[in-house]
Amino acid sequence: MDERAYAIMMRMTIHPLFLPILFSIVLYGNISYYALILSSLIIHEIGHILAAFLCKVKVEKCVIMPYGGEIQLKGGNSIAPKKQLIIALGGPVATLCCIAATQFLDPLLADPMLKIQFILLAINMIPIWPLDGGRIIMSLIHIFYPRVRIVEFYLSISLILITATVFITFILLPKSLFLLVLSIFLLIQIINEWRYRKYRFAFEKHVIKRLT
Repeated sequence: MDERAYAIMMRMTIHPLFLPILFSIVLYGNISYYALILSSLIIHEIGHILAAFLCKVKVEKCVIMPYGGEIQLKGGNSIAPKKQLIIALGGPVATLCCIAATQFLDPLLADPMLKIQFILLAINMIPIWPLDGGRIIMSLIHIFYPRVRIVEFYLSISLILITATVFITFILLPKSLFLLVLSIFLLIQIINEWRYRKYRFAFEKHVIKRLT
């Protein structure tokens, strides 16, 4: 790992939303499970970071979220869609590598590690913005059919699905507290993306046209 990658690792932070979850795990005495979750999330984000380096895109910051993480890339939405696709795939690929590596671990460690990886992968590959699955779909839309209406349609579906999830998890409280908090966080992210969808799309289209 070069000096730039090391510098990004040092700038990794944990989102405040994630702290109560970690605290509850530690409170119940399952510190080892907490360590596995945190290390799995960090490895997932390293996958995104390495993919960004391969695409020669500068990573400015990385924030660990309950479902994975958020990385801030230099250039933001002006980054070419193909590069965005590769970067979005970096995290899931890293998680798949962890799944493959569990066969070499002691069963006492491998079983919980495998469970965590599958949960992390399942959550991230849900095709809803801003999860990795959603970012992959958004990148494919920009590559193969870059139209504002298609982007709006996709964001509308994401908005409807996550809103329904918020209501369902609210009804199932208190067992669904974690999913409710996570769903509300994702809902806020989608709303922000929806508000600026036309401006961002116009900017991306202008930059891509200028570069090609």
